Amino acid sequence: MGRELEYFQQVERSITRKYRKEIWSPFIQAIKRYELISEGDRIAVCISGGKDSMLMAVLIRMLQRISDVPFEAEYIVMDPGYNSENRRKIEENAGKLNIPAYFFESGIFSVAESADESPCYLCARMRRGALYSEARKRGCNKIALGHHFSDVIETTVMSMFYSGQLQGMMPKLHSVNFEGMELIRPLYCINENDIRAWVRYNDLEFIRCACKFTESRDAAPDGIGKSKRQEIKALIAELKKSNPYIEKNIFNSLHAVWIDTFPGYKTMEEGAHSFLEKY
Repeated sequence: MGRELEYFQQVERSITRKYRKEIWSPFIQAIKRYELISEGDRIAVCISGGKDSMLMAVLIRMLQRISDVPFEAEYIVMDPGYNSENRRKIEENAGKLNIPAYFFESGIFSVAESADESPCYLCARMRRGALYSEARKRGCNKIALGHHFSDVIETTVMSMFYSGQLQGMMPKLHSVNFEGMELIRPLYCINENDIRAWVRYNDLEFIRCACKFTESRDAAPDGIGKSKRQEIKALIAELKKSNPYIEKNIFNSLHAVWIDTFPGYKTMEEGAHSFLEKY
């Protein structure tokens, strides 16, 4: 009679068996296609406590055991001001999933909530900086964030509708303020709906954003409130009813941009350009 698996082993098995096509294979695809991990890397796996970052931590922990490319990982949790219930939930989930999480405090929520304009943008910038800083302290050369396939396409559509520009989300990028460090997104090819299915299958429960802005969105009758991202999620879900390939098509279009057909474009180094320069 075989040995009974511990809970975290059952969760890992669900990834390689039941959700191999939906989760494990796209994870490995992103690692290889975008060359996210190199030999000798020391990666700070950044855990917010939500479903995405927790899954990412589990996947990287699994990859460490079988990878032909040796690398190290630090599993860090920044507490930006969680209430005691959310903090306890993160600690419990880390234990259940066998993730050796290291916690550090930042108090960012209180700073962002006092901002008059763009509190979400300020919060995101401050959190990114705090994670880079902690990762460097712990000898890491990369930080891993839990942005997934759905985040990629939603960001693209949001930038068109509300920023008046075509802007994507890179699978990896060099840090501007922390020289020698990189950001990677290992869930880049994994659809959020498949992550939700994995969560339900394993009867897991994770925290959400936990800030007052998310709470106001959840309290709204339509579940959207002032959240533009939730608005875009709803739009894509509606369009998917008549075109089941719409998400994949948006994602693929980011890899097949015909610059020659655009009247203008921007680069980080050179700024704005017009097609008239070469006309």
